[in-house]
Amino acid sequence: MDSDGTQDARGTHADSVPRPAGPPDVPVTPPEVPAAPPRPARAPGVPPLPDGSAFLAWVRAPRPEAAPGVWRFGHRPRPQEEPEQIPARQLLSGAVIAFLVGWLIWSLLWNGYLGGWWVLPLELFTPDSWRHSGDRIGNAFLWYGYYTLIALVIMIGVGRLGRWGEVWRRYGLPAWQRAAPASERLPEPEEDPAQWNQLRAAGAGDAAERLAAEARAGLMRDVDHARIARAWQGVRSGRHSLATFTGAVLKDGAAACLHPSGDRDLPGRLARHDLVSGQVRLGTTADDPRNPYAYRGTGLALGPDLLGTSLLAVGPAGSGKTGGVVWPLAESLCLHALAGRAAVVVVGAAGAGLGPADAYDVVVRIGNPESVYDLDLYGGTTDPDEAAAVLAEALVGDLADPHPGGDSRRSTTVLAQLLGPFQAVHGRFPSVPELRRLLDGAPGPLGALRKALEDTGQASLLRELDARERQLGHPGDVGGVLADRVALLDRPAFAGFFDTSGQSRPFSLRALDHPVRVRIDLPARGHADASRILARLVLAQFTASVAVREDRSLFASLVLDDATGVVTPDAVRGIQRLRSGNAGAVLTLRTLDDVPRPLRSPLLGAIGCRMALSGLTPWDGQDFAEVWGKEWTEARDVTDRQIIAETPAGKAVHMLRRVITGHAPTARAVTVRQVERERWSASELAHGVPPGHAVLSLTNVKGEHAPPLLVDLRS
Repeated sequence: MDSDGTQDARGTHADSVPRPAGPPDVPVTPPEVPAAPPRPARAPGVPPLPDGSAFLAWVRAPRPEAAPGVWRFGHRPRPQEEPEQIPARQLLSGAVIAFLVGWLIWSLLWNGYLGGWWVLPLELFTPDSWRHSGDRIGNAFLWYGYYTLIALVIMIGVGRLGRWGEVWRRYGLPAWQRAAPASERLPEPEEDPAQWNQLRAAGAGDAAERLAAEARAGLMRDVDHARIARAWQGVRSGRHSLATFTGAVLKDGAAACLHPSGDRDLPGRLARHDLVSGQVRLGTTADDPRNPYAYRGTGLALGPDLLGTSLLAVGPAGSGKTGGVVWPLAESLCLHALAGRAAVVVVGAAGAGLGPADAYDVVVRIGNPESVYDLDLYGGTTDPDEAAAVLAEALVGDLADPHPGGDSRRSTTVLAQLLGPFQAVHGRFPSVPELRRLLDGAPGPLGALRKALEDTGQASLLRELDARERQLGHPGDVGGVLADRVALLDRPAFAGFFDTSGQSRPFSLRALDHPVRVRIDLPARGHADASRILARLVLAQFTASVAVREDRSLFASLVLDDATGVVTPDAVRGIQRLRSGNAGAVLTLRTLDDVPRPLRSPLLGAIGCRMALSGLTPWDGQDFAEVWGKEWTEARDVTDRQIIAETPAGKAVHMLRRVITGHAPTARAVTVRQVERERWSASELAHGVPPGHAVLSLTNVKGEHAPPLLVDLRS
């Protein structure tokens, strides 16, 4: 088998980018292994445990199956319905009064104020010789045993009336046990994930023992565990041989099957990750009546199973989109890439806070002369028609008719009429200045291209060029529009970029077949229009590349920090197709007004996870309210009428009820009816979401749904 990318140089094209992690034929020397336990195994501020205890506690922690979006690490499932809760004041006062009533009854019985009838059962069921015998010890045992039985009967009766069992469960030892639960039961050896029993069952016992020893010694991280588990999946699927995998593990231990970068972790993690379940925690579901009871107070987390349906987050500047949503997701996807599970492309403005350069394999800084990598304008394809379609979407996608049936086909045709002949002559596609001159219709470039085609006898391509020349200057010709758009990229700041001569290191999204981590910095300052063109270009190339990937077991994700001006009809159709290719996109917007009105509903319908952050406008809230729809709820109309007592005994009873309940005695009439209401109204989304919170609905790739949830992104 090949090296699986573990010895390849970090390049830019599909044949030189990091490949999925797997056991190499000739394992490379691993970097120095630090002795610290994995970061997710301990809470912030807690010192690491010795001898790998932290890692073992992390890998053995329970992760029960849960509803979509629930943080599964250490999760304790809750009931679907909220149990009826008696107010604490009423519960405690009722318990005390019941105790006093029981004490009063016992005192009256003991002192004989109620007569001797209460000893009749003893007289009926015992012979006289027992009660009147001269045996003092026997008499004492009989009578005091009977007194104890009567006391227990009284205690049980008043205890049930006073709800002493509920008081014990709420404030007694069970409550203390819930507040400070005991340590989790260690799994049995046959089910212990730290023992790698699946390797032992397949005959790789030596490799399993080496990994278990590394874990006990504190030499294994969470990324190591996930990466080796991914490589083992390759063995089970037949992509790698068992002997090669075993040899790599025996030689390198926890450092086996490294990512081509040699990294085993990310510098300075900020979010909480669980690579066993694949989740990253974004916050806590608020304890709010509008949230389902099973979700209240649980951690809110996302993973590839949810990102596979794509995510749209909408909120104004400062609402926490980048720091609270985009970077945690990007960090999680980069960890998945190190484990050989994912490929991620993160796009945003320079300095937007998308993580350090060390967290990525490729950093493309468009407009920065110090950038090591360039961006392939044509997406790495050699097909002129495909290159024309992607480039047309980038150049005029926002100008295309957003109504059904409208698209950029004319722009695609114009570009194809030029790209095909140019490639046939030069063996490459035109650079930005060359493409601009061709689109302008200048006689010199077109004449030179025609002569080169005639010299090589390319008659079919001459017809393409003839058609382009006939359309020049005609009404409705989009060549001038395309030339104006290309001119935005033909600026001095981009002079060293989009080179097609082979002198630079262009990155192509064809590399998404490998676990590569890419960050693309857009030149937002002073080049806003060019940045939007490039963002559309990356999105178009991403959707086109994902559709033709060979290895779809690798999750591919595009994280676009600002999708203003990016959403087009073709982009919506491309996002709809991502789920079938094991891919997803994360898009953020300041407002839905940045999307053409006819495309808002299709966009919200194409995306499975929708997030509305605090500070949303009412008209944006209306779009979310419509897509989230309505639900049937139970409306209760309660009418209370105070009861007036006429007799002294009735007044005494009412006074006792007021002491126990805290309310005057009333006669209550309750009317229950089913009504259909919006899950979240536009007004609630605009004014009822606290700062640092968001309302999020979820759909996973299996089609399971979670209703809109109010989430605290700061916890």
